[in-house]
Amino acid sequence: MAKTKSAKQVNKAPRAVEKGNIYVSSSFNNTLVTVTDETGGTIAWGSAGNAGFKGTRKSTPFAATSAVEKVIKTAKEKSGLREVEVYLKGPGSGRDAALRAIRAAGIKISMIADVTPIPHNGVRPKKKRRG
Repeated sequence: MAKTKSAKQVNKAPRAVEKGNIYVSSSFNNTLVTVTDETGGTIAWGSAGNAGFKGTRKSTPFAATSAVEKVIKTAKEKSGLREVEVYLKGPGSGRDAALRAIRAAGIKISMIADVTPIPHNGVRPKKKRRG
């Protein structure tokens, strides 16, 4: 019996996508960037670590800018992306730098949304210390 490729292993032909979404997740240690089409299928992704930065340099705004530029370049080559909605998440220093890099790449931004999760009262606190 010949083995067939599963759905995840099949390489799809690059499709022309003019509108898409960019998700930027910025933590204190790294910045993750994902470019998707309107249905949520990933076109390109990367991170500050993937862009060649290590250690504390990953958390810098420059590393975030480099990561975004690299990912957008790949996305433009694959699909011809022109207009995006940007979703920012997390408290890191790469948020603003990533947004500037998207603008500098010549992509039209139709919407910017902050989707950082905010706890509405959070978890139960530890019991009070005795002593």
